[in-house]
Amino acid sequence: MPATAFPDHTLESAPAAARAGLSAIAQKQGFLPAAAGRMATSPEVLGGFLKMNALFESTTLDKLSREVLSMTMATRNGCHVCVAIHTGLLTTLEAEPALIAALRGSTPLPDERLEAMRQFTLAVLAANGAVDDAAIEAFTAHGYTARNALEVTLGIATYTLSTFANRMTGAPVDAPLARFA
Repeated sequence: MPATAFPDHTLESAPAAARAGLSAIAQKQGFLPAAAGRMATSPEVLGGFLKMNALFESTTLDKLSREVLSMTMATRNGCHVCVAIHTGLLTTLEAEPALIAALRGSTPLPDERLEAMRQFTLAVLAANGAVDDAAIEAFTAHGYTARNALEVTLGIATYTLSTFANRMTGAPVDAPLARFA
């Protein structure tokens, strides 16, 4: 299917059911990302991502741990748009440059607790959720909880949806994010 099947919708051209979601994104970001505009081709997918992302943001996982999961998914799934977005978010959080570089390079993180998040995320993916006791114990040994372990599955679902949709639509990196690409 050609990438032209996924137009860069604007607030005016998007399906009516996607306009509220696009408006909220544009208001929050200060611009309408092409990835969101293209995702709006299916209002259900855009709405699903926004709902799932809001739920993931409301978990008991701290912001930096959520960003480690998001960036782990972005690099694993080869989503250049997501890498740029989450590099920007990590920069806003004043994450250490070495942490950002390690996440972008899919290499061990300099922070043991955050590395436990990265490793657990990868273990959940590799085992299709059926992680063994050792993986859960390694995760919880770094201050995470059983609740957090389940919340990781929500993050994986959320960022599987966005990374796959962004890759399918060929979403480009927008100018405001170019410095993070």
